Amino acid sequence: MTRDTNILSFASTDLILEIPPTANLDRQAFSHPSSGYQAYLNQLCLSAVLPWLQEDFTPQAKVWPTTTALPSFWELVSGTAVTLDVTRFILVPTETIDLSELRVPQEWVDILTWAGDYYLGVQVDSDEGYVRVWGYCTHEQLKTKSNYDACDRTYALDAADMIADINVLTVARQICPQEPTRSNIMPLPTLPQTQAQNLITRLGNPEIITPRLAVPWELWGRLIEHGGWRQSLYERRLGLAEQRSVLQWLQSGISQVAEAIGWGRLNLELSAAGSRSIEERQPGVSLSRQLAIAGQLYELLITPQGEPDIRYWRFELRNITVGAAIPGGFKLRLLTEDLQPFPNNEDMATTAVEQLYIEVALEPGEGIVWEIEPLPENYDREILRF
Repeated sequence: MTRDTNILSFASTDLILEIPPTANLDRQAFSHPSSGYQAYLNQLCLSAVLPWLQEDFTPQAKVWPTTTALPSFWELVSGTAVTLDVTRFILVPTETIDLSELRVPQEWVDILTWAGDYYLGVQVDSDEGYVRVWGYCTHEQLKTKSNYDACDRTYALDAADMIADINVLTVARQICPQEPTRSNIMPLPTLPQTQAQNLITRLGNPEIITPRLAVPWELWGRLIEHGGWRQSLYERRLGLAEQRSVLQWLQSGISQVAEAIGWGRLNLELSAAGSRSIEERQPGVSLSRQLAIAGQLYELLITPQGEPDIRYWRFELRNITVGAAIPGGFKLRLLTEDLQPFPNNEDMATTAVEQLYIEVALEPGEGIVWEIEPLPENYDREILRF
């Protein structure tokens, strides 16, 4: 990464970052040229700002929730979240020359699980190959000092209320790391599964150019806060077939979308020598995904049980290292598609154990969401269809 303050004449407080020549994006991964260009600007912004955050703050700075999820965000709303330990930065790119205010999409302010601590205004000049980080503010400032525009669902904060010198942010985090940055946010109301599916069907029409403005805010915010529904909407807008059908994965192979986030097939007969409790499983193919949790690697397995006409499913979590255990306090949990619990949906390790597992019978076409505590790295909710 290089910083060239001689590109143009800016104030001494401006932070100018070069866009790496490798910054590129497949614009065909979006439903419309407008969303493709929105994603392009966000990619240029991220490719320049993330290395700076890693260099000046912490090498562990990373995209939230994961880089593979970014297209499903950028298809629907502009902005990118980057986490630095427990602190979240929201990058807000713009091409406009007028920097009299910062306009932040409501999603990054009013969705509880999306909101950030700090919001960076980033001017992108793709022709000159640089971005300009021109100021920042906190979530609390956005909620208390900005004007909400109901027409485009953005919070607009006057530049005079922002901090222009980005060096102040570095000092503030060092001197006052516990300073409150967020206002309280009320959780959005529950969205019934049937209503969510109707919204995905309706908004999945790519002719609706701006789906975020096509339905009331409460419905929209709750729909895309659910990682599985957000991904389903994105895939529907691209005209993709169901990407998370477990039966199709077993019969025809893992979809490209699932492979990209780490799912694979595992032949239990071939791996029997390195597995535990193999006598409890039937020979055949299992689905496997590696997860990094609290500094160690684990494996989530999904294995069909019983006969084809009376089938049930075993979800199992185990440590990848042979002989290593799952620490006490870990939880494996299954939820319905709309995140509701059901009887015997959780297994918890009260002490160190070899594996956690849940067995569940599911109706054809039923969706299930898995969760693990502590949270795996790069976790994004997904709906597995059975």
